[in-house]
Amino acid sequence: MKNYFLWPTVTVLLCANVTAQEQQDSVKTLELDEVVVSDSRFQLKRENSGKTVIKITQKELQQNQGRSVAEIINTKSGIEINGSRSYAGQNLSTYVRGGNNRQVLVIIDGIQVSDPSGTNGEYDLRLLNTSQIESIEILKGAASTLYGNSAATAVISITTKQAKKEGLGLEVLSSLGTNQDQSDQNYNISDFSNTLNLTAKKGKLSFLASGGHQFTDGLSAAIGTEPDALSRIDGNVKVGYQFTKRIQLTASAFYNKLNSDYDNGFPIEDADFQFVSEQSRFGLAGTYGYKKGSFHVNTAFNQIDRSFFADFPSAYNSQSYVLDVFNKYTFLENVHTIVGLNYIDNQTLFTEEKNANSWDPYANFVYIGESGINVNAGVRLNNHSNYGSHFIYNINPSYRIKTGSGYLKFLGSYATSYIAPNLSQLFGPYGANPDLDPEDDRTLEGGLEYRMSEKFSFNAVYFNRTENERIEYVTIDPVTFESQYRNAGNTAHFDGVEVGLTSAPLTGLTFNANYTYTNSKEGLALRVPKNKVNANLGYDLNTKTYVGLSYQYVSDRTDTDFATYTNVNLDSFSLVNLQVKHQFSDRFGAFLSMDNLFNEQYTELVDYTTRGRSVRLGFKLSL
Repeated sequence: MKNYFLWPTVTVLLCANVTAQEQQDSVKTLELDEVVVSDSRFQLKRENSGKTVIKITQKELQQNQGRSVAEIINTKSGIEINGSRSYAGQNLSTYVRGGNNRQVLVIIDGIQVSDPSGTNGEYDLRLLNTSQIESIEILKGAASTLYGNSAATAVISITTKQAKKEGLGLEVLSSLGTNQDQSDQNYNISDFSNTLNLTAKKGKLSFLASGGHQFTDGLSAAIGTEPDALSRIDGNVKVGYQFTKRIQLTASAFYNKLNSDYDNGFPIEDADFQFVSEQSRFGLAGTYGYKKGSFHVNTAFNQIDRSFFADFPSAYNSQSYVLDVFNKYTFLENVHTIVGLNYIDNQTLFTEEKNANSWDPYANFVYIGESGINVNAGVRLNNHSNYGSHFIYNINPSYRIKTGSGYLKFLGSYATSYIAPNLSQLFGPYGANPDLDPEDDRTLEGGLEYRMSEKFSFNAVYFNRTENERIEYVTIDPVTFESQYRNAGNTAHFDGVEVGLTSAPLTGLTFNANYTYTNSKEGLALRVPKNKVNANLGYDLNTKTYVGLSYQYVSDRTDTDFATYTNVNLDSFSLVNLQVKHQFSDRFGAFLSMDNLFNEQYTELVDYTTRGRSVRLGFKLSL
């Protein structure tokens, strides 16, 4: 399992490439003309967007080589991915603005992805390979009018890599490192990751084939002595053809398999349990362009098999089919419209097969005024096989003021969302309740964004969310601990502030920071911090060497001690990470990272281990 096969070639490759052409200066400044897509599906300049969309570029992904997608996203404002600091196979919970997994929608290459058999129907972020991703956009707030069910607190839109340049290209990324808790600082190599990306492009035809593998060992899931290993393999193929200037077609296939050890959850103790998840997805995307618009068809079929080998074994088989057909049209160069139909069918085999489907017509328009007034608005009619029709809408005005070479933008939005109970909550083996009602979410936002020249940007947003019929997993018998999914009787209220700052005060020096405050009248959900701070200081020592120092503070939270079924308070903690990246030539670069630099001892989940100081070394070779 321990893949050393790439490392004996490092020295030879380095010697062969050190005399090659030096890599050009990377972009060190903020781009005022940066475009965002997720809030409108059009490529709009950031200054014309009514949201503070978070964009994780390829450059940032390369600066974080060796880290998981969840770890990178967890540094962004308003987001807490619980479990990303624990052993590699830990279940991940994504909390945004007081919400949880089922209210965060993941989109890969324009297609909604989810697991109908999961307890929250979410997509498993552990399946993602950072080295296969081109960029990520995160749209916070309700976005159900454009993206449908589950897009109540955030949309994580992921774009995978594709062939760009004519000819053949090969990219090899590899890393190895330690994986240990705070008491074990022997620095044994127990984390291995390898990825190969092959691209080819000739004229109208483009091709990409990618394969990756990760193996991680050395850390126990529960606090104990038995290490729990994780193995992940992944691959994807993309074939695109530009038939004419107007017609383009892309076919894709993705495969992921995750094999992870895990421990007993009740009582929490070492155990020889195993979890296996295997997923295949096939997609087809077509575009027909015409003078002022384009017609798009995105469709995909997803097959997921999950098995738990434990004292009480279980297995799930689920399928989902997604079709999104929409037309984009631009009126008078400043009015962008979308009219579409989104169909999703989910099936899961529990003791018997269960299914649910929805078909949603939707429309959205964006107005960009020369005077600075912008409006983004949309409507959607959700038609669910079990719950009938629900009308949702959003209105998102903004106003920009030019300030020299920058701008000041004021923004606001009001949006509704609708979340139907998933198949596991309705019919699954644990706490199923077929009488559940859908959740109804409403989000109000207001804020500003200021960008000055190429060296400074600042944004601040206030949000206020309400959840009606919030679905909770509650204990209904204190003696037997029998639990069930039920709708909460009261309306849940969440509000807070998200602040972000980006600065380039000196040539080669960048500073990014964000702060999130989350509050609730009813008390925050388990494991959600009220205060969270992220900061990153990066410096290009020269055209070849980058040094980054990051800091994260997470305030105290509430968690449940399942030994006593009582809530406990978890202390706040701070983590410091170091990343050094050096480009030896335009084809070869290497990195060294140290996470939890000061070996902070903290608790992320009661009775589960967290990672202590860890070291990782890796390289990237491009041919």
